[in-house]
Amino acid sequence: MSKSSVVALPVLSEPVAPCCPPLNERPLSAEEAERTSKMFKALGDPVRLRLFSLVASHAGGEACVCDISDVGVSQPTVSHHLKKLKDAGLLSSERRGTWVYYRVEPAVLAAMGALLATAATKAA
Repeated sequence: MSKSSVVALPVLSEPVAPCCPPLNERPLSAEEAERTSKMFKALGDPVRLRLFSLVASHAGGEACVCDISDVGVSQPTVSHHLKKLKDAGLLSSERRGTWVYYRVEPAVLAAMGALLATAATKAA
């Protein structure tokens, strides 16, 4: 299968747990703070943030590792950073033949966005 072939992704039946409630709703529990901290820590590295951005902005909502690996580090380092993003719950992946395709987890991204939007609103 070539990397340009279009393949339908399966619909996930299990919802992804959001990271946390909006900051003005209630204080974060210890578990929510831990989960959220892992996500922000994963995005705290410039290479990981760039990889996350490449996946998020890629047409179709997913990106082949072959299309996003040119970030100025070796392929093993790219794999390491993508694994960190997956472990933090920010990306999911699917192997298709020899290529791995990455997707941003929309529910988690929406929850993080709500957390930040609330924080920005409170600061204004």
